[in-house]
Amino acid sequence: MAVLADLKTLLVHDGFRRLFRVRLISQSGDGMFQVGLATLYFFNPTTMTTAAGVAAAFTVLLLPFTIVGPFVGPLLDRWSRQAVLFWGNAIRAVLCVILAVLMFTGAGFIPISVLALSTLGINRFLLSALSAGLPHVVPRPQLIMANSIVPTIGAVATVVGAVLGFILNRLTPEGSVRDASALVAAALLLLAAVWAASRLGHRELGPDEPAEVPLGSQVMAVFEELWRGARYLAQRGTPGHALVVMAAHRFLYGVNFIALLLISRNLLSDPADPDAGLAMFALLAGISLAGNGSAIILTPIAHERLQPWQWIVMCLGISTLSQAILIATPGLPWIAVAAALMGLGVQGAKIAVDTIVQRDVVDGFRGRAFALYDMMYNAAFVGAAALAALILPDTGWSRISFAALVALYLILAAWYSYATTKISGTPRPVTSS
Repeated sequence: MAVLADLKTLLVHDGFRRLFRVRLISQSGDGMFQVGLATLYFFNPTTMTTAAGVAAAFTVLLLPFTIVGPFVGPLLDRWSRQAVLFWGNAIRAVLCVILAVLMFTGAGFIPISVLALSTLGINRFLLSALSAGLPHVVPRPQLIMANSIVPTIGAVATVVGAVLGFILNRLTPEGSVRDASALVAAALLLLAAVWAASRLGHRELGPDEPAEVPLGSQVMAVFEELWRGARYLAQRGTPGHALVVMAAHRFLYGVNFIALLLISRNLLSDPADPDAGLAMFALLAGISLAGNGSAIILTPIAHERLQPWQWIVMCLGISTLSQAILIATPGLPWIAVAAALMGLGVQGAKIAVDTIVQRDVVDGFRGRAFALYDMMYNAAFVGAAALAALILPDTGWSRISFAALVALYLILAAWYSYATTKISGTPRPVTSS
């Protein structure tokens, strides 16, 4: 298969092998962690049964990191990204153990939520470090190939971890032990990721020239540097446009994701049986993952014939088609087809956006670029949660809502095509930072 051949090409590079190992282990642990959260927040028989409840849960989980996100980039442009991966996974492992103890002892919802928020926030920091460090271990001509494979295989690792966590959850007796089991397993995987990160050199992932700012001045400098990063991206053109289309696509995908969760729980399953809802959601998520996987194969092929921005427009069209299918019927076969197409559209566009940002942003701004990426990524999903609470019924399926998503996707594709064509898809030179 071409995917295996491409992966073999990348694995020739020793630095890539070590960074790839960190990603696989870390994201597998994250999948196990997310199983515990899904059971607690979305498939508890007494909570989160309505569109508003699910939207509120997503807001609680993501909004704090939209606020914290701006601080990530300037730190990634100063700190060793290897150290970020090492200590970030170590802290997450400790938090998972504490969470497991709290859930085992029947602690309240608020302290568990606070620790969950902290753990998820660190994870977004780690994903930014992984993305910012990739150009240091892969030759520039192979970046598109790496971006086609690495994030998607990382997502597969997350799903594998989630599946293992789900199986462990089902095999464990009901009660507090079941609630804590996936978290303990996640902590062990994250400790393995700490070991994997220790095999990387301290400065191997950059930054090439760390910014020399006194520690006491860093916090005050964050907002100024974030503004400088945003101004740079806007002046550069192509990465700025890519981030805007990413955020808008994430917003529309977020509404679809919440609809899929509600459909799984309240339409295709008995709302009184959360286990059946979780199993249905896992099935549809797996089908969507198959769409993600197809992006690994199709994106490199598309890049042989199309510019990355043209592939993004095509992926927006694929996502539009997925929503048009959902207008017709809420039947399981059609929902499954739509989930697969949405997976392809979302992942294919993300690969291209990652490539544009990494290719067209100099290393000194790359950390800030991915910090803005994460901030917009989370904020878009929070906005999607708010919209979903307003427009979606508790069953998750609404013909009018999906028709509106079709229209919004068409508008987004038209804007991005116009904006990028206007500058011929070429990054503009930026003479000052």
